[in-house]
Amino acid sequence: MNDAIRVRGLQKAYGAATAVAGIDLDVQEGEVFALLGPNGAGKTTTVEILEGYRTRDGGEVSVLGVDPASSDRRWRSRLGIVLQSSDDFAELTVEETVRHFAHYYPAPRNPDGVIEATGLAEKRKARTRALSGGQRRRLDVALGIIGDPDLLFLDEPTTGFDPEARRQFWELIAQLADEGTTILLTTHYLDEAEHLADRVGVIARGEILEVATPQTLGGRASSSVTVRWVDPVEGEKHLETGAPTRTVGELSARYGGEVPGLTVTRPTLEDTYLRLIGERA
Repeated sequence: MNDAIRVRGLQKAYGAATAVAGIDLDVQEGEVFALLGPNGAGKTTTVEILEGYRTRDGGEVSVLGVDPASSDRRWRSRLGIVLQSSDDFAELTVEETVRHFAHYYPAPRNPDGVIEATGLAEKRKARTRALSGGQRRRLDVALGIIGDPDLLFLDEPTTGFDPEARRQFWELIAQLADEGTTILLTTHYLDEAEHLADRVGVIARGEILEVATPQTLGGRASSSVTVRWVDPVEGEKHLETGAPTRTVGELSARYGGEVPGLTVTRPTLEDTYLRLIGERA
């Protein structure tokens, strides 16, 4: 697969403070990539450099085959950007806003189709100021994809969403990914990254700590498993093991079938992320 984003030795400092310390990063065409890290880790600076909003101090950057520092209008039309918050066009209706933005692009998607795809058909005549938080976020995505982008940047897309709205938003992002859109996502929700991303990268103090699939990050796939059960005499018990199937089989034989209070858990993505961040700190 070709790289939609290729970064080598990216550096950025603000005075004496280093924001990005020579990172390397690749995002393949058609994948959903989640960039994870605590506040101040360098996520926003990195993404803004990729979007062409911020200059870099050093390193090489290629986004859709172009250096963002020397990009033109044609290159920008191939990007979709959904910022963390936006309050423009409060008095326009959803339909007016989407149609207005469509004029900015040389080959936009059909506005009616975008409104349908983002679940806003019933709100097409509503003014944007009257939308709920989840509906407003859907409009943000509609504006991000109206230009039919090859690459979509999503910055904390579901902050403030209730659980149902988040799940609906995930379905929309999965649909865009199925259509071949490359997506770079930043999020503080680890379950969101695990659900949506093909790969995740963890950044801390301006450095990339690891890039892997959510299932294998930090050795998750081969990590010890915690088996817990409740012994009728000794109470709650647990065991760390690399062979959980054998352990459960032995317990089943001991208790004559069903193991009381049995749970088998591997480290979650959040557990692994926090360990990586803690080791770097």
